[in-house]
Amino acid sequence: MPNEPAPYATDPPSQLILRDHLAIDRTALANERTFLAYIRTALTLLVVGASFIKFFDSLALEVVGWAFMPVGVVVFAYGVRRYRRVQALIHQAEAPADDRK
Repeated sequence: MPNEPAPYATDPPSQLILRDHLAIDRTALANERTFLAYIRTALTLLVVGASFIKFFDSLALEVVGWAFMPVGVVVFAYGVRRYRRVQALIHQAEAPADDRK
């Protein structure tokens, strides 16, 4: 993803038509939905991990619970990183041609 040109990078924003602007908006909304899915998954992993630790007496389930906790944090951090990277690409596509150079 880092070496790929931004969408519509060859066209200045003044030449973008309505369809192009709407496509950029849809991409931004899809990025937000994906970020919310990452948050939902991370919270689920954290809650399941905490539940295993708190409510079960089995050592195996407690170990699994402790394993879920950092996995939830990693999923959240990856989601934030991915959201910011795609958001930067979207803003780059919307930026005037002079700002891209």
